[in-house]
Amino acid sequence: MKAEKEKNPRRALIDALLLKLPGVSARKINGLDAYFVADKMFACISGNGIGLRLPVATATELQFSRENVVPFQPGGMASTREWIQIDRAEAADYEKDLELFQASLDFVKSGRR
Repeated sequence: MKAEKEKNPRRALIDALLLKLPGVSARKINGLDAYFVADKMFACISGNGIGLRLPVATATELQFSRENVVPFQPGGMASTREWIQIDRAEAADYEKDLELFQASLDFVKSGRR
């Protein structure tokens, strides 16, 4: 397992992007590589995408306005309307979503519903 983690360049690029944000930590939860702020999960790697928690209105708007945003369904299980998944073929392209990652981090950190 450890060798697999070290060989995953996609995860390494995502770690490099998200772990530089203030207060962010990473750990595995239910088999997913997850990212936390204030001990609350705001993002996780699932399949070929990254799940992200945002206010429902923002999440809904993104699903209709961007072709690479879909409902977040880790392992085929539906999640809440606050969760979306951003799919990108190249992990380095998640740099373009930094504003959304920051918005998610702020949303989760504030504890708003």
